[in-house]
Amino acid sequence: MATYMDVHRGMTGITAEQLNEAHQADLAVEKDEGVHFERAWADPESGTVYCLSHGPSAEAVQRVHARTGHSADEIHEVSLTV
Repeated sequence: MATYMDVHRGMTGITAEQLNEAHQADLAVEKDEGVHFERAWADPESGTVYCLSHGPSAEAVQRVHARTGHSADEIHEVSLTV
């Protein structure tokens, strides 16, 4: 299983409640794609949201996000961790 960091833009003003709702939506369908979303972060001022996940492919991660209505603008495989 690979690790991915994805980036969502255009979410200016997102609240903690909205971020949690989006994360919970991903968690509700993630198993269908063999993905697990670990955590999400947001900067409401810039409208940038980041999600950390593990899954079989970036495409699987994107399919989950697409199903829940918030496709990622970028998905990066994270191959090194310290």
